[in-house]
Amino acid sequence: MILQALSAYYDRLKNNSETDIPLLGFGRQKIHFVLVINHRGELLQTKDIRETLNKKQVPKQLTVPEGVKRASNIAPNFMWDNTSYMFGAGNKENNKRILQCFSAFKELHHIIGNNLDDDGMVAVLFFLDSWNPEDAPNLSHWNEMAGMNFVFQLDGDLQYMHERPKIQKAWLKHYKEKSSDQFATCLVSGKQAPISRLHPKIKGVRGAQTSGAAIISFNLEAFLSYDKKQNFNAPVSEDIAFAYATALNHLLRFESRQKVRIGDAATVFWTERESPIEGFMGMVFDPQDDSGDAMNIRLFLEAVRDGKMPSEIGDPDIKFYILGLSPNASRLSVRFWHVSTVGDIGAKIGQHFKDLSIIKNYDSDPEFPGMWQLLRETAMLRKSDNISPVLAGSVMRSILTGVAYPQSLMIAVINRIRADQTVNYLRAALIKACLVRKYRITNKSMEVNMALNKESTNVAYRLGRLFAALEKAQKDAIPSANTTIKDRFYGSASATPRIVFPQLLRLAQHHIQKAEYGRNTDNMIEEIMQGIQEFPAHLSLDDQGLFSIGYYHQRQAFYTKSAEKKEG
Repeated sequence: MILQALSAYYDRLKNNSETDIPLLGFGRQKIHFVLVINHRGELLQTKDIRETLNKKQVPKQLTVPEGVKRASNIAPNFMWDNTSYMFGAGNKENNKRILQCFSAFKELHHIIGNNLDDDGMVAVLFFLDSWNPEDAPNLSHWNEMAGMNFVFQLDGDLQYMHERPKIQKAWLKHYKEKSSDQFATCLVSGKQAPISRLHPKIKGVRGAQTSGAAIISFNLEAFLSYDKKQNFNAPVSEDIAFAYATALNHLLRFESRQKVRIGDAATVFWTERESPIEGFMGMVFDPQDDSGDAMNIRLFLEAVRDGKMPSEIGDPDIKFYILGLSPNASRLSVRFWHVSTVGDIGAKIGQHFKDLSIIKNYDSDPEFPGMWQLLRETAMLRKSDNISPVLAGSVMRSILTGVAYPQSLMIAVINRIRADQTVNYLRAALIKACLVRKYRITNKSMEVNMALNKESTNVAYRLGRLFAALEKAQKDAIPSANTTIKDRFYGSASATPRIVFPQLLRLAQHHIQKAEYGRNTDNMIEEIMQGIQEFPAHLSLDDQGLFSIGYYHQRQAFYTKSAEKKEG
């Protein structure tokens, strides 16, 4: 199903004139320099085509003849390669092997181009036949170029050598002649076709091998059956293997707007037919303030949160695909795979942000927080590297399917609050979302408001409000205090209130007497206590969440009143 959807996406991109997706036999590669030669094959100059990104020089992505699969073998590419193959020199000392690389590169180009009537091909053969590898270190900036990838260009041409029509045609003829001689029924297309022994590598998944990793591979005898070797065990035609891998690499490319990293998973999005939503869904999960589409995305999110689907999105019945990939040594594992529709995904995203809605702590708090912003609140030191990959996948699945958020999410947030005694906007929003969705799915008659609910009779919620009021009494009495009761007692107060609150109430009487506005706080404490008949011995996980919400709501109410007084 995954390969079929990716293959269909490749066909869609291939037929779009505005997309530079590589055709069969070609691929995207990182190219650093250009080797410019004249018609006699004489080297005229080397051009640096690297681009500057974040003050660093990075190679340019070019569509070139498909790269070979290398391990320790010598295997040249056509019309492009690193300096070991193109110049017979590199940045390593194994001169014998490097010369063998250059010889293999020259042989390949003679095989493909000997009888080709093309000035560019003739010039390349002249260069290879006349070039002396010992001259390479004498080239300007050789230390910088050694080991980098080059392409050819004929002096006076605007296009690169591999882009010349006759050279491309010759390459494709050679490429097809190398097709697999193993024919079988392709598991994806259902047609008899040459079967790919090794599938193209997938690049762009952080944590996987930089040279690329495979989704499908068989590298041990234990995985094989019926005497079939490698990927012949799961027959996929060469055309389909190329199509799905090219489409996936296109989605994972550096500048792609259809991917986002969540935990250790690289997540990509695409639709069955063209739809605006596929272009900014990544921004929904990982918002960027400098995005030119920030306003359009905000308008979309506001609409779906209110239960509406903007007409600009188009047909809501278009299929929507989401694929999450995680690194696993030389392979990639599918973290999650979800098939839905544009309309359903919009509704699920809207429900997610509606469930998260809670009064902000600061005006700068994000109204539509991204996944990484939320999940960092579950991680030690709020570091993205400490986010649990399993939790990230489970939360994503909950958002996309509308099921309850994982219990582990509530546990993680509560544990972080107990560890650092901080109930901030994002943590409160996560707890609210967990509770609201759980109550809705289980049909429990419980409501969690966006802001302070003085009418709530829930004991855990009132205890959270009470703790906030007691903390305020202390702050009013001792404004210069470096620590408050929150730093010492929050964890025990939210878990075992019967042990802590009697002591805190006695302490509060001294604070109220010292504070300038102690009477107001005393009245508030009395009002909150009216809904508490007795202090529970223990609070469940859900009640600890309600405690946190009550504490957060009451604190925000204090800040709101203070701000109103200053404005008045």
